[in-house]
Amino acid sequence: MAGIYLHIPFCEKKCAYCDFYSVANSKSKNDFVDALCKEIVLRKQYLNNEKVQTIYFGGGTPSLLSPNQIHRILNTITTNFDLENKLEITLEANPDDLSENYLKDLYKLGINRLSIGVQSFQNEYLKLMRRRHTNHQAIAAIKNAQNIGFGNISLDLMYGLPNLSLTDWEKNIEQAINLNATHISAYHLTIEPNTLFDRYFRNGKINLPTETQSLDQFKFLIDKMSEKGFLHYEISNFAIDGFISLHNTNYWMGVKYLGLGPSAHSYNLSSRQWNIRELRGYLDGILKGELVCEIENLSKTEKFNDYIITSLRTIWGSNTKKIKQDYGDEFQNYFLKKSKKYIQNNMMIKNGENYILTSEGIFISDNIIQDFLFV
Repeated sequence: MAGIYLHIPFCEKKCAYCDFYSVANSKSKNDFVDALCKEIVLRKQYLNNEKVQTIYFGGGTPSLLSPNQIHRILNTITTNFDLENKLEITLEANPDDLSENYLKDLYKLGINRLSIGVQSFQNEYLKLMRRRHTNHQAIAAIKNAQNIGFGNISLDLMYGLPNLSLTDWEKNIEQAINLNATHISAYHLTIEPNTLFDRYFRNGKINLPTETQSLDQFKFLIDKMSEKGFLHYEISNFAIDGFISLHNTNYWMGVKYLGLGPSAHSYNLSSRQWNIRELRGYLDGILKGELVCEIENLSKTEKFNDYIITSLRTIWGSNTKKIKQDYGDEFQNYFLKKSKKYIQNNMMIKNGENYILTSEGIFISDNIIQDFLFV
C-alpha cells in the first residue's frame, strides 16, 4: 500500500506562523493544475504499482481549488494509479472557504475526510495569527460539513501562542469537543525563521509562554482528550476510535508515498525526493515534461534514524524485531542499550517487542528521540 500527497501552494495571505511553501495569490491556479496532472503522469511508476490507500490534499490552502480542478486531479490519479476500494481522501481547508455549496461538491467528488484549519475559536488569537476566518465561520463550517454528511472531520488547533492563557486554551479544546470533532491535531507554536512571528519576536512585539506554561497546556490537552475518549496515537494527534488519520499513520510507519507539487517530498523505502520550492520553476519544468526534484539515496543509518524519528512519536513505538530485520544486529543492540535508562526512569515501556514512550517521556520526546539517533 502507498499514499499520494498533493501540495497545493496557494494562500490568500500568509499566516503569521507558517513557513510551509505557499504563494499569496492564485493567478497561476489553472497552470498549476495542468502541471500537477502532468506530474502525476510523469511519476506514475514511482510507487511500483503498489495500491494507493490514501490521497491527501495539503498546502497552502487546497480549498482554494475549484471543484472542477479537484475533480480533474482525482481523475488523473484514478487513471494512472491502482487505488484501494476503501480510499481515504483528505482535503485541508480554511473554514471561510467551506460554503454549503462547496461542501456539497466536495462530498460528491468523494472527499471523505476534511482537515479544517481552525487553530483557535477565539477571534483575538485568529487576528494575531492573521487567519482569514472568524470564530463563527469556523463553527458554521464544521456544522455545515456534518449536516452534508462528512463524518470524518479533523480540526487543527494551536497552543503555546503569545499571551495564551490556560483558561483560553481549555475553552478551545472544549469547543472542539462540543462540536463532535472525530480527530484533533494540536500543535505548539514554533517560531520559524522569516515568518511574521519571527520578526515580531526578534523585535520584542510578542511574549511567548514559559516552558512551564506550555507544558501545562500540553498536559491539559492530553488529560482532556483521554477523558473524552480520544486515543492519543501520535504526539500531536488525537482520534476517536476508528478515525485515526490513515495517511499520516502510514507516513509514521514508513509506508511509501509520492509527493506531488512544489516542495512536496516522496519516499520509496530506499531514497527520498523533494521537488523545488518555487512555483514558477516547478511550472516551467513540469510543463516541459521534466522532473524538478532532487534525490537522496539513503544509507542504512539514515533509514534507521528516519524510523526512530517517526515511530517513537506514535502509540505503537519502535519495534526491535523490525529494527533487526531491516537494519541489523548492530542497530538493534544500539537501540536496546539506549532504551534501558528510559525504561528505568519510566520514560519508556516495553510491550513485547515494541518500545513506547510513556506520558512522562512524551513531554521530553524531542530530547529522547535525538538521543536515539545513530551518529
